[in-house]
Amino acid sequence: MLKCILLRLIYPMNSQHVSRINDVLYYIHQDIANDLSAKKLADLAAYSEQHFHRVFKRVVGEAVHQYIRRTRMEYAANQLMFDARTPVIDIANKCGFSSLSSFAKAFKAEFQVAPGQWRHGEGISSTRATIHDSDVAEGYRRVANLILPRPKIIETQPRLTAYIRHQGYNRSIRDSWNALIHWAQEEGRSVSQQFGLHHSNPAWVALEQCRYVACLEIHKPVKLRGVVNQLTIPGGLHAVFRLQGRYGELLPQVSQIFEKWLPQSRYKLRLTPAYVHYHKNHFLCDDEQFEIDFYLPISIF
Repeated sequence: MLKCILLRLIYPMNSQHVSRINDVLYYIHQDIANDLSAKKLADLAAYSEQHFHRVFKRVVGEAVHQYIRRTRMEYAANQLMFDARTPVIDIANKCGFSSLSSFAKAFKAEFQVAPGQWRHGEGISSTRATIHDSDVAEGYRRVANLILPRPKIIETQPRLTAYIRHQGYNRSIRDSWNALIHWAQEEGRSVSQQFGLHHSNPAWVALEQCRYVACLEIHKPVKLRGVVNQLTIPGGLHAVFRLQGRYGELLPQVSQIFEKWLPQSRYKLRLTPAYVHYHKNHFLCDDEQFEIDFYLPISIF
């Protein structure tokens, strides 16, 4: 069964194409302010620019410029909403825009309101992603009055991991986890240290479009890269929250951290992705219960 899942994840993609595009995605998410021109990314993938466009769209499901713009705009939406002190032009620069006018045009195209209006709450209700997953929608209701735990503020070290990317935040993530664990067992690797990278805020992004990465910490490099690849989870300053519950309740708790704790703290959100360290992984447990540490990348300045 697990071999069938792994084959389904690979087919019909050429494993070399998947590996190279995974390297590109890792580069994009390391720092969205980087030079992310198609030529730069094509060179990184060792493709001609024309061929790169075709391969990227086939592997990811959308054009590279659309993917980059959406990633940058999602980050900008978070910063504008949860960091009222940083000037809009600084947020624009962090998102790779050199001028406020070009940033404002791109932001309005994505969210139908200007950056300043978004910061003041205009258009938020109409832009919020509709939660079609009944378990997640019910989870929002169950944790509405939850008191968040006090986080630990710690410096973390980088972690080398093997991973499988997944689009969509729902129970289908279980397939990616099962495939990754099957790969690790075939290679005689430990499956004890499990992490999940969250690239999307479900408040603005539909669950079926949310980007998630299932990761296992490893101590030696991946020999044959394809659907299973390797990346380093960045270290640095993090606010770490111990969270627990059942399927449907994790995203609502994470949303509260962004919407309630972060704006009232003295910290700012860094560019690197938030991630979870699973002590109990609800995608792998029959009772769908989770116990995790949620790592929010932060900075003082």
